[in-house]
Amino acid sequence: MNGAALERAWLPDLTAAIAGLYPDDVDTVVDRLVERARRAADERSAALRARDQERLVDPGWYQSNERVGYMAYLDRFAHSLRDVDRRIPYLRELGIDTLHFLSVLRPREGESDGGYAVRDYLTPDPRVGTTADLLRMIGQLHDNGIDVSLDFVLNHTSDDHEWAIAARNGSSYHQALYRLFPDRTAPDQWETSLPEVFPDMAPGNFTWNDELGRWVWTTFREFQWDLDYSNPDVLVEMAGIALALANYGVDILRLDAIAFTWKRLGTNCQNQPEAHLIAQALRATVAMAAPATILLAEAIVGPADLLGYLGRHDLERRECELAYHNQLMVQSWSMIATRRSDLARRALSQLPDPPARSTWFTYVRCHDDIGWAIDDADAAAVGVTGAGHRSFLAEFFRGDFPTSFARGTPFGVTVGDERTSGMASTLAGIEAARRAGDAAALARAIDRVVLLYAIAFGWGGIPIVYMGDELCQGDDRSWADDPDRHHDSRWAHRPMFDEQLAALRTETSTITGQVWSRLRHLIDVRRASGVFDDVGAVARPFDAGNEHVFGWHRIHPRWGSMIGLANVGETAATVVQRPADLVHDVQHDLLAPDDRDPWLLRPLQVRWLASPGPLPTSPRSR
Repeated sequence: MNGAALERAWLPDLTAAIAGLYPDDVDTVVDRLVERARRAADERSAALRARDQERLVDPGWYQSNERVGYMAYLDRFAHSLRDVDRRIPYLRELGIDTLHFLSVLRPREGESDGGYAVRDYLTPDPRVGTTADLLRMIGQLHDNGIDVSLDFVLNHTSDDHEWAIAARNGSSYHQALYRLFPDRTAPDQWETSLPEVFPDMAPGNFTWNDELGRWVWTTFREFQWDLDYSNPDVLVEMAGIALALANYGVDILRLDAIAFTWKRLGTNCQNQPEAHLIAQALRATVAMAAPATILLAEAIVGPADLLGYLGRHDLERRECELAYHNQLMVQSWSMIATRRSDLARRALSQLPDPPARSTWFTYVRCHDDIGWAIDDADAAAVGVTGAGHRSFLAEFFRGDFPTSFARGTPFGVTVGDERTSGMASTLAGIEAARRAGDAAALARAIDRVVLLYAIAFGWGGIPIVYMGDELCQGDDRSWADDPDRHHDSRWAHRPMFDEQLAALRTETSTITGQVWSRLRHLIDVRRASGVFDDVGAVARPFDAGNEHVFGWHRIHPRWGSMIGLANVGETAATVVQRPADLVHDVQHDLLAPDDRDPWLLRPLQVRWLASPGPLPTSPRSR
């Protein structure tokens, strides 16, 4: 498909999105975005054009069962862009083909919210290298069959970004890119309905700037200036940046804080309809010039709002191809705390199936805190309150509940909204068991880590390994003594890559070796089984008739069905309700093919049940 054909294919989507955003200026804004796309297409390299054609032939490439991701801060994983190449054999050994690097682009000087206060979208942090180094790294990863995902921070820039500097210097064009106010009249009106994202670190949503002589909207931190998307210049400028990053070879653009981009008085200014139109406009513009690049929605929102970022609306739209499945993550942690599956089954059954052309990033941990996104209605349906259960989870995972095995660290401690920091091993009980010298507790903790990953890998989508989890790496306790980090407990789960643990990964007598080999087994089985391909597939929970067993089934129109079972309890459990329409000859556990009773689960065991013999491998090859 040539450029003109791509433009024709995506122009209706772009026009519809712009009509919703800027109804008085549709033609002008569309023309400006199309011109940006044409220019980017002309500048695209021959190698990337070839990549475009490959992916136009296989439009579901990101839905393949062969895809497995790895998430890391680049500097903490490999120190620099030039050093990433020495980690490639490690990634290939683990079975990774999607590298999700966090916070690579140049942040503001000083405190930068972990790199999410971006000073320059088109150059990397000088501490990790140059633009030439970034391009070289992307090329090396591509040559080794590894795709690259980078952050694209949409809601705000840093206060030392060139636009912010120009605004302080009096440029009316650049001042209009931000939300600025001469006095507290308007901010006070907005504050009546706005929550605080970081109430401990940055109370309020507005910051006075002496140089401007104005209040600046700062949702996250005082040095992160919110952009004003009601001004079409903002969308055009940001689309130009997205196209430039696509021309670097970035395969997945992570739309950071997409849910916050549109403001509406009297609301919480999250998940507004226009935020989806912004994503749809970016999707169309990038697709016109760089069809090999797709979008990932960083929308850590409640279940009722989640599917919208994949395009599930009253009228289905082409929006982001990927979104984080934070409900699966939160409910998985909730299950191992309660040893019950009813809340997870209820919550996940309320989610509609994602559109056929989209899928999930499924994950156990990430660089952020865990916000306990428990829907009040879901909680009430299983006999608890949402506020009460959120409070319980915060207490349990900080280690203060009587039966807790976790040793997490609180984050954002406010009434009713405490979140949790910590590596998977810390939250799953490995640290506590080590300290107690309790071998049985340690074995259970290892099983919990593997169980959590087996749910994420078995549900579907692109499963993500968070750096260090494959080595059972613990928290970085040095953050509390670091003057630059001590105010932000999220640094507890952002450790440096542990070379000593990595050297133990093949030693199955060690904790690291056990976790590495078991995660590697999940990857191998998933890649060999076409039922995990997501093109046309659906995954849904079902009632296994045992409160300790979380059951789900995947149905694929070509590769058949798979039943997932996770015993989140700590005693053996039998499945007493089996989905009769799916069982048929199902008796073969892909994870433990020699087990004779597929419906009996050991404590903290996961099964992936399919028809006898291996399922056919998906035809997609990379």
